[in-house]
Amino acid sequence: MPEGDTVFHAANRLDAALAGRVVTRSDLRVPAYATVDLAGETIHSVGSRGKHLLMRIGDQVLHTHLKMEGEWRVLRPGQKWPRPAHRARAIIETPDVTAIGFDLGLVEVFPAAEEGERLGYLGPDLLGPDWDPEEAVRRLAGAPDTAAVVALGDQRNLAGLGNVLVNEVCFLRGIRPDRPVGEVDLPATVDLARRVIHANRDRFERTTTGDTRPGRRLWVYGRADEPCRRCGTLIRHTRLGRNDVELRDTYWCPHCQP
Repeated sequence: MPEGDTVFHAANRLDAALAGRVVTRSDLRVPAYATVDLAGETIHSVGSRGKHLLMRIGDQVLHTHLKMEGEWRVLRPGQKWPRPAHRARAIIETPDVTAIGFDLGLVEVFPAAEEGERLGYLGPDLLGPDWDPEEAVRRLAGAPDTAAVVALGDQRNLAGLGNVLVNEVCFLRGIRPDRPVGEVDLPATVDLARRVIHANRDRFERTTTGDTRPGRRLWVYGRADEPCRRCGTLIRHTRLGRNDVELRDTYWCPHCQP
């Protein structure tokens, strides 16, 4: 599941392959931007902010979000596509490589001068150079009655944590997911979130347990009715969110997260 660590890794990979190259063909397969032509423009950089990927091309920004199933791949000429062509949403070709965004949840283009304003609603980026833990704590504390798992996943508070990592951070801190965030040690929780996502930013397979073997990488996420790796209590599952439309799968150990 793409989260801030996944997007950070993807952005670095794309930047290494594309930065400084000239676009020979672009194909944005979404109606609003189908006529945008970036051919002839130089790719200045590719970066991430939270779970958002930003490809800076000429004086424009190609902004994409992976959502649940999205992926960017870099291919050499003649290399077989890993997914069917109809699932491609953005294609950026250069003389020696092609970047293809499959199943992207969001594709848009806007002037580079608007990048700060467009993403200004996001909280401090856990993997960004301007990370500000005090500001993240301040934002989290602003709605003290919000469930901890919901507050930590709200990108307006801190940018980068997705549903997997917020569940895992709550377990590691011994926080029941529905506990009001105002009752949580926020500085310690924010610090742990930063350390967990940093530890995974260069990995292909995310782990919070320290074990990279399949089936052993996570403490609670996706493990409903399985025994807790610490105490053996069966993991519980429910769905929590800011509203009925944004409910997310939530997992916890009743013993370790009282």
